[in-house]
Amino acid sequence: MRAYIIRRLLLMIPTLFLVTSIVFLLVRFIPGDVVDTMMAEMGAAGGGGLESVDMTKEMLKTKLGLDVPIHTQYARWLGIAPTPEYGYSGLLQGSLGRSLWRDLPIWGEVLPKIPVSLELGTLSIIIAILIALPIGIYSAIRQDTIGDYSGRTVAILAISLPGFWLATIVMVYPAIWWQWMPSIVYISITEDLLGNLRQFILPAFIMGMVSSGTKMRMTRTMMLEVLRQDYIRTAWSKGLTERTVIMRHALKNALIPVVTIIGLQVPILIGGSVIMESIFNLPGIGRYMLQAIQTRDYPVISAINVILASFVLIINLVVDLTYGWLDPRVQYR
Repeated sequence: MRAYIIRRLLLMIPTLFLVTSIVFLLVRFIPGDVVDTMMAEMGAAGGGGLESVDMTKEMLKTKLGLDVPIHTQYARWLGIAPTPEYGYSGLLQGSLGRSLWRDLPIWGEVLPKIPVSLELGTLSIIIAILIALPIGIYSAIRQDTIGDYSGRTVAILAISLPGFWLATIVMVYPAIWWQWMPSIVYISITEDLLGNLRQFILPAFIMGMVSSGTKMRMTRTMMLEVLRQDYIRTAWSKGLTERTVIMRHALKNALIPVVTIIGLQVPILIGGSVIMESIFNLPGIGRYMLQAIQTRDYPVISAINVILASFVLIINLVVDLTYGWLDPRVQYR
């Protein structure tokens, strides 16, 4: 297994290189130009006309490092070419670059936001599992009963209802009907643990409920397939209790495809929580990413994508290793 893990970790390097190359190029195709946006704001703030803006546009490009070809910008961002101000200071040196707008190291800005998105994503995953597994298992062992039909209805509703719509409803209607709305002032977990959980539980529940539908359906389907196997009939014939047969013999084998789905949804829940963070005013990396796209802050966009891509690769490795725990027949070579 050690050789397998080392090989997978080494394979992450070319994958990350390919991801960074694609992202670095694609963000340049976003409509609009960061220099024009900056010049417009400078002109509005200083009251200058277009003539004064045109005089300083090339100077601003040079200051931002956008006056060189795209391949040179990429080489500087990777750290294989020096920048005029900081020398060799790029991804290979452990730096994510500097924000174009604030001229601050991106690491310092993104690090406080990572725990926010991790907390929101982790809570939503836990809630999704707590909803999906019991309902999916119950639907399978009580097939074609009222409980089964109810569970399948809940799963279809969870798949069908969009999360942003539910979040908007939760924010708007309680404020209109009962003059109550969730707190939109971020509470750090180190300042007030209970207050932090109260603030996160609502968006996490919405995200978890929306993502639980697929897990419910897959859990039910796999449980039905496993329950028809010969070794399960043998377990029943031995007189084992239903709890023992389900939990010890059936569930573990049925969970392999479910774990795959969870692994695929983890990056989406943690890195794709842009809407929830924006609606509930949570300062996570999803909201930070949206702000960077709006302001065309190219280094920030590229840096966040590197972080998310690394996280996805690590989660995929963890999911693959989980298969061996669920099914001893899986061998790693």
